[in-house]
Amino acid sequence: MVIVQSYALAVFMCFITMLCWGSWGNTQKLASKEWRFQLFYWDYSIGVVLLMLLAGLTMGSIGVGGRSFLADLGQASSAALVSAFIGGVVFNLANILLVSAIDIAGMAVAFPVGIGLALVIGVVDNYIRAPKGNPVILFLGVALVVLAIILDAVAYSKLPSEGKKDVTKGLLISVLCGIAMGFFYGFIVKSMATSFTTPETGKMTAYTASFIFAIGLFVSSFLWNTIVMYKPISGDSVTYKDYFVQGTMKLHWIGILGGAIWAVGNLFSLIASEKAGPAISYGLGQGATMVAAIWGVFIWKEFKNAPKGTNLLLTLMFLFFIFGLGIIIYARLA
Repeated sequence: MVIVQSYALAVFMCFITMLCWGSWGNTQKLASKEWRFQLFYWDYSIGVVLLMLLAGLTMGSIGVGGRSFLADLGQASSAALVSAFIGGVVFNLANILLVSAIDIAGMAVAFPVGIGLALVIGVVDNYIRAPKGNPVILFLGVALVVLAIILDAVAYSKLPSEGKKDVTKGLLISVLCGIAMGFFYGFIVKSMATSFTTPETGKMTAYTASFIFAIGLFVSSFLWNTIVMYKPISGDSVTYKDYFVQGTMKLHWIGILGGAIWAVGNLFSLIASEKAGPAISYGLGQGATMVAAIWGVFIWKEFKNAPKGTNLLLTLMFLFFIFGLGIIIYARLA
């Protein structure tokens, strides 16, 4: 299996995670022009499973280090399997709230508030589980990210009413998303071996844990996504029939691509966690907040109707995110 051997490579993979996690939402924005996000989400879920399976059968099965994907899957304990599966269920709830928030408030708000909050909770939770890095420096970086979240929320509140759908609902759903999103990663880490080169019996490598996580995500969609299909947070309800009648091959592939992009980010983050530590690996990956905000501000023009002074708030938000992420990286070296 492919294993990360250096902290520098681990940090590079975390930056790939950041790009993937911050960019997959563009596929939802593209698909939402033609159908509802609940229908998009089924293809997204399929994309996550397919990518994780492909990665396990390729990257997780070549080389001489560690255990191959199928062998690792066969020896995994029930506790490890259940933990990774629960991680998928918890993430799925958070992610459906996220796509709901994107649908209501846009990427420039849903990501910074929801994923930014998840970064704070996730870093604390994962540091408690595996304390790697200087805690003072690490949490200083987290504090700067919190300031960036606050600035983004203030900037969004300044939009004129025609430039946003529902301030209170969009922010509330983003906060709920962030709370749930902050804990999913810990369940996956709990199922994984501390060393991928010589993994302990019963625990899984990143490739196997990612696949079981993906199964949990897909299976739980029949609960979480069905609820928002028939009892949507906003807009009209949709049915399973709509998925087959309204969906074109183009729309299905857009959704699958979105899931695959996110899955690459998740896999790289977990692979990197052995060298970087779960707290830093997760924290850097959630720099996706900044990437998504860039997409929302500069590509989708979600703040084009904002009043004077909003650009200063957005600029400060980006600066705080950049400095915060830099400090989080340095925490492992200090």
